[in-house]
Amino acid sequence: MKRFFSAIAALVVGMATTFKMLLSKPVTIQYPEEKRPVRPRFKGRHILTRYENGLEKCIGCSLCAAACPSDAIFVESAENTDEERYSPGERYASTYEINMLRCIYCGFCEDACPTEAIILGDNYELSFTDRRSAIYTKEMLLEPIPEEKVRSGEARPTPQKTPAGVFTRSVPEMKDPVD
Repeated sequence: MKRFFSAIAALVVGMATTFKMLLSKPVTIQYPEEKRPVRPRFKGRHILTRYENGLEKCIGCSLCAAACPSDAIFVESAENTDEERYSPGERYASTYEINMLRCIYCGFCEDACPTEAIILGDNYELSFTDRRSAIYTKEMLLEPIPEEKVRSGEARPTPQKTPAGVFTRSVPEMKDPVD
């Protein structure tokens, strides 16, 4: 008889929880029209950043590829010249690919980069129809130059023709990161 009453009590507690949730406001978000804001430390889609003048921050050092535990990043570097300059250093990433199916979004690539060239943004809408479309190339990852900076002459797309001896450091003076 005691087991019978404890089973009834458990049933009443469960029904009370169900009834309480029935009266509470739902937390459903009407996705994709309405998007939930992500947390400040969220790690989403990768972005290759640029300097204010339009040059790419990536110097092709491959430290991000070495730090990646899932071996999802492939970097091939080439030499910069003053006639065809992509980054401020003597090298640049001629090929930069990330296999998004292998990536575990740990952020080690972001931590390993000496120029803060790769960041993990807040875009979480990633879908692929085949394996080839899951490999993001350098052109897909590079952030675009704002149109107003191009019109005003503050920034130019890469490759740029630069005067000789202007860019002597590949890693600029670093500042403390802002979070």
